[in-house]
Amino acid sequence: MDEALVEPTLVQTLAVSAVKGGRYLCLSPSFQRCSLASWIKGNIKKKECCFYVEDAREGICKCGYPKIQHCDEAIKPEDYVGEQWEKHRHVREMPTDAFGDISFGGIGQKTGKYVRVSSDTSCESLYQLMTEQWNLRSPNLLISVTGGAKNFYIKNHLKDKFRRGLIKVAQTTGAWILTGGTHAGVMKHVGMAVRDYTLSSGSMEGQIVVIGVAPWGVIHNSHTLIHPEGCFPAYYSLDEQGQGRLSCLDINHTHFLLVDDGTHGHYGVEIELRARLERLISQQSLGNRESGVKIPVVCVVLDGGPGTLNTIYNSMLNNTPCVVLEGSGRLADVIAQVAALPVSKVTLVLISQLLKRFFVQEYKNFTELQVIEWTKKIQDIIRMPHLLTVFRIDEDKNYDVDVAILQALLKASRSDEHAGRQSWERQLELAVAWNRVDIAESEIFTEESQWTSCDLHPAMFSALVGDKPEFVRLLLENGVCVRKFLEHEETLCKLYAHLPACFFLRKLAKRVQGGKNRRGQAPTSGSGRISLSHVSEEVRHLLGSFTQLLYVASRYKPTKDDVPSKGPVELPCLGEEPTADTVWDPGRDLFLWAVVQNNRELAEIGWEQCRDCIAAALAASKILRKLAQESGEDDSEEAKEMRELANHYEKQAIGVFSECHSWDAQRAQKLLIRISPSWGRSTCLWLALEADDKSFIAHSGVQALLTQIWCGELSVENPHWKILLCMIFFPLIYTGFLSFRNSLPKNEYSPSFNGRRDEDIQRQAERTEQQKLAMDSVFAGNSDAKIKRHFRGPSQKSELKPLNCSSRLMSLFTSPQVKFYWNIASYFGFLWLFAVLYHDFDGSGFRRKAKMYIRDLWNILDVLSIMLFIAGLVCRLQASGTVFYVGKVLLCIDFIIFCLRLMAIFTISRNLGPKIIIVRRMMMDLFFFMFLLSIWVVAYGVAKQGILIQNEERLNWIIRGAVYEPYLIIFGNVPTNIDNTQFDISSCSVNGSDPLKPKCPVLNDDDMPAFPEWLTIIMLCIYLLFANILLLNLLIAIFNYTFQEVQDNTDTIWKFQRYELIKEYHSRPALPPPFILLSHLVLFIRGVFLRYPPQRHKHFRQELEQTEEEELLSWEAYMKDNYLASTRQDESQSVEHRIQDTAEKVGAMSELLEREQEMVSATMAKRLAKLEEQVSESTKALRWIIDALKSQGCKSKMQPPLMSKSSDRDDGDSSGQETDEESAPHTFARQLQYPGRTVKRFPVPEEKVSWEVNFTSYLPPIHNQHDSSKNPEGRTGIRGKGALKRLGPNHILHPIFTRWRDAEHTVLEFLSVCEDAEKPGALPGGPAKPDEPLPQTLERILGKKLHDKTRSQLEAGEQVYKGYVDDSRNTDNAWVETTIITLHCDKHSPLMADLNNIVESSPSSHQPLKWREVSSTACVCPYQREALRQVAQRHNTHF
Repeated sequence: MDEALVEPTLVQTLAVSAVKGGRYLCLSPSFQRCSLASWIKGNIKKKECCFYVEDAREGICKCGYPKIQHCDEAIKPEDYVGEQWEKHRHVREMPTDAFGDISFGGIGQKTGKYVRVSSDTSCESLYQLMTEQWNLRSPNLLISVTGGAKNFYIKNHLKDKFRRGLIKVAQTTGAWILTGGTHAGVMKHVGMAVRDYTLSSGSMEGQIVVIGVAPWGVIHNSHTLIHPEGCFPAYYSLDEQGQGRLSCLDINHTHFLLVDDGTHGHYGVEIELRARLERLISQQSLGNRESGVKIPVVCVVLDGGPGTLNTIYNSMLNNTPCVVLEGSGRLADVIAQVAALPVSKVTLVLISQLLKRFFVQEYKNFTELQVIEWTKKIQDIIRMPHLLTVFRIDEDKNYDVDVAILQALLKASRSDEHAGRQSWERQLELAVAWNRVDIAESEIFTEESQWTSCDLHPAMFSALVGDKPEFVRLLLENGVCVRKFLEHEETLCKLYAHLPACFFLRKLAKRVQGGKNRRGQAPTSGSGRISLSHVSEEVRHLLGSFTQLLYVASRYKPTKDDVPSKGPVELPCLGEEPTADTVWDPGRDLFLWAVVQNNRELAEIGWEQCRDCIAAALAASKILRKLAQESGEDDSEEAKEMRELANHYEKQAIGVFSECHSWDAQRAQKLLIRISPSWGRSTCLWLALEADDKSFIAHSGVQALLTQIWCGELSVENPHWKILLCMIFFPLIYTGFLSFRNSLPKNEYSPSFNGRRDEDIQRQAERTEQQKLAMDSVFAGNSDAKIKRHFRGPSQKSELKPLNCSSRLMSLFTSPQVKFYWNIASYFGFLWLFAVLYHDFDGSGFRRKAKMYIRDLWNILDVLSIMLFIAGLVCRLQASGTVFYVGKVLLCIDFIIFCLRLMAIFTISRNLGPKIIIVRRMMMDLFFFMFLLSIWVVAYGVAKQGILIQNEERLNWIIRGAVYEPYLIIFGNVPTNIDNTQFDISSCSVNGSDPLKPKCPVLNDDDMPAFPEWLTIIMLCIYLLFANILLLNLLIAIFNYTFQEVQDNTDTIWKFQRYELIKEYHSRPALPPPFILLSHLVLFIRGVFLRYPPQRHKHFRQELEQTEEEELLSWEAYMKDNYLASTRQDESQSVEHRIQDTAEKVGAMSELLEREQEMVSATMAKRLAKLEEQVSESTKALRWIIDALKSQGCKSKMQPPLMSKSSDRDDGDSSGQETDEESAPHTFARQLQYPGRTVKRFPVPEEKVSWEVNFTSYLPPIHNQHDSSKNPEGRTGIRGKGALKRLGPNHILHPIFTRWRDAEHTVLEFLSVCEDAEKPGALPGGPAKPDEPLPQTLERILGKKLHDKTRSQLEAGEQVYKGYVDDSRNTDNAWVETTIITLHCDKHSPLMADLNNIVESSPSSHQPLKWREVSSTACVCPYQREALRQVAQRHNTHF
């Protein structure tokens, strides 16, 4: 197979994963600091004044810094003598001297990073500093929080919603929060939100990134941050009392960019750099993806003044959405009040009233020009409703600010007129990057959006690689087909190439490198990349060599013949060569990818997509246990998680199998021995055994299968005494004395057995009747009668027929149970030893079979007893008496081993079998305990021997004194040689000459022991204390723990080990030893001389036909759904779930009541104010009526008051913006920034556009020459010719050439000109004189010949529009007027052929032509889009 080699390479994958995980790559702090300092010195600058000119204040320079903070060169400059101080000339850049870590002290020891940067610093360098040097992850969202720089009041409810929502959106989306960085105003509120989150979470993991961009010159105590080599850390104290006009840094921010323009005490110097940085970040790819989606930016506004208005205005002109919090004060409330109004109603008077209402004392400082400018900017802001979102706390929707922020971004993305389908895909990419399932459900997957599986594949890949299981589940619910998603092999390769840092990835790396070295190939460009062949080899290693490779050459070429029909096959042995017989199973591939990385949530989703779910769960258990075992760190967190997940999938397999067994036991047992092509042609039973899943093997359904195999063709209901009696007197089987299983084919009729068979058939029919009804209801809509018949119950292929005489006899003696009894009966003979030896080691693969044979303890005892028996027999046949006695000793020892081997016959017993398991476990405990005991025995024995005996040369007596005697002391044999009162010189040998007596201890002149008696007695007491009391009780405790541990699981362990016994006797010949030699002789003749194929056993492994395989898997999938539904129901009814649900409801109710109370208070205040107004007007009306009556018909002195009409908005603000009844006057021609120039227009509000309206304050700037011509649409804010060619009207002619793309006339196309690939297209045309039919620019595009031909035909064209154009270049004295003519070209006309030739040759020209579809998504300017709409309407086609 050609290996699918994909980027990134394996080395890159490991490196990136290590950096992200932080577990496999760790650099020393000193190295990191040196690297950071070196990089900053080379890339980051500061600014300082180089020309000291004293200001009005003594000792203060015009830059704002005192004289002492200037260098000597600045105080006495030689280059600037006699010059006036100018900021741009007398401020220079120098390497920065303030960077490093900043520590704020206090609780938690808050630490951040900071750097002093020049205001002219490249934003690319700043972004590189944050992502590469500060190791910040690239953001998925940038939240720019702006507003009031001074402290302001916010209602508690709004403050809580803002803080909670801001942190939630930053935490869930991985966003950066950008603020002003000081401890005041909106920055302080952001800092407090971060503080609350840090205190509540109690962990630094998932830290919120809050970057403060503050002016260096206004930072209080900035001198503590200065150090040429950097501060690690710099200790900064918050001193609000002594800051004066300066500001302190907020202690809850994580990073600071301190912008230095060389001045001191000036606010706002950071605005330009911050705007450039935001623009740069918005141009970066989201998550380093190639989808073209950029990092979104949103502006959140609280409070605010003039500077905030400029920020909002410029942000929205750059298509940055803004979220305004109503109730936060000042500017935010002004915008919130007018956001729902049409632009025509946002007048100077209204804005003045709102400014007076919300700015109170500050309003007195506003000039008339400022009010006009504010009105114009606010009108432009609300004219972009797709970029403006007002968050109101009194709306019916109860959500936090995070939802408003994300909805604002999606609304802005959705409003792109040119994106079309790409807009929805971009929104989905954003939602996946933010990991906000709630936003995707409410805003993206709506009834209006129609998604196909292919549309969702990029989002599915991002969700899988980004470990977002909730999104994966959501995408699957909304149409993602796993089969289509993994249809191409490259997709799965990419998934493995993007594996996170895990143990499997490291093993895969070793295999890739090892495979390359084994091949002996030179390194190539793709030699270090992951392919499916590497994955397949590693998975086979984890599953076991009994499986086949999962991915082979034909892996991704699925056909209906993937599963061959071959009948029963033999259980594979170790060392067999696998065949390339695998199937394409995308559910298996997704599940396996999630399992190997130990991802529980994604693995659960993948398991739900598997059809062969029981085998998948058991395979996952095997893989995870193998990974945990090979990790080498049993106590590591990763290994523990692997074992927990393995146990979880063992329980899942048990759950599904239990569901299957409860419905149909026969079909469930078939699942156990069915060959699974998806998992290397293994079986569920074998996978469970290899995975050591004891609980699964102990399941009643599995044990029922093993019991059937154990009994063979005999019924499991036969008592043992009947079987033993029939073994001795076999004619009893013909009398109905024994019952047989009813699943074997019968050929003859037997009256004695027929009645029982009829009862079995009736009992089986009654048992499956309920299953038939249930399955018929499930498959009621299936027209396939064959599938229906299969699902109604057990297969009807094997009809119940009576047994004949020969079948009964063979069934009796081929039963593994009968074989076992015959083996026990013949066990007491010695000839079986040679037969067992011959049986277990015949055939090929001797080394492999010997290795498997030695693994069993009973086989080891067999081999040992055989060897001792042969050695003893050989010694007994010798003439020498000594050798004859040695043989007797060997045979005695062999008798002991032989008797121990007899315990194996009790393993089949349900009562004694578990006890043997306990004994084996305790033997292992005792083996390790002896190491601990030997330390005390040897320590005391050697010390005692050295004290008592001097120069003992006899080795046997040294061992007796140093080891044997201390060991006997443990069992109560108290020594007498350490006590002088019991010394008897006749019991020992003084010189050690008597070999039968020990050597006497060192004696004194009185022939008494000279050793210190007090020391030996103390040593004995201590030894007895530790050895007899401490260690022996420890041994008892160990035994007790082992007993309790095994006793609680004895039934499970016994059932698990029972399989080995059943398999052993199932494969044995029917004849017991020594007659088994005859059976082997027959097998030898059949295999060698007659060349018969070996007999296969179908009870452990069976391959099904394709139809039966599909039916069985469908039934298993249905049972899995039942199991999952019951599991979810149990979880929903659990006490923990009910408590959590109740807590959520109580919290929601509490918040609803609090919100309702605030809403009632706000509504009541509005109503009271309205009531007061109505009462006042009613009083005036009554006075007028009284005056009118008094005058007796004469006019009253007072005019009758007009009663105001109540507004429906009193009860709730409109959620959307109203539309103007009439189209707004030229908006593009009133943009404040004139295109391509530095000049700015005079702000012209909506109501002052018309020339008829008096506008005394109107003083527009003049750009180029001007005259008395007046723009017919009104004022534009600038006079002169501007960027246009002439004063007065500037005529432009646009011909629209159209054609039908297809013969059915369903798609209409027009000819467009693309001057720049990155800019939108336009209609062909250009400036033209009123009497010219075509512009001269068109001749350059079409050529003279075609230009002349087109001119003649355009005279017959249809005029679509003629008149004024709202162009951004228009001025008061110059404007654009256009004429648009449409000409439809027939498919076979000569003009059409010429145009097509021009289009085909145009890509190499300066202005390429292209046919585009006439639709609302056409990338043209607004007035041209309106012309296209009219053209589409004339041709009766969809626009």
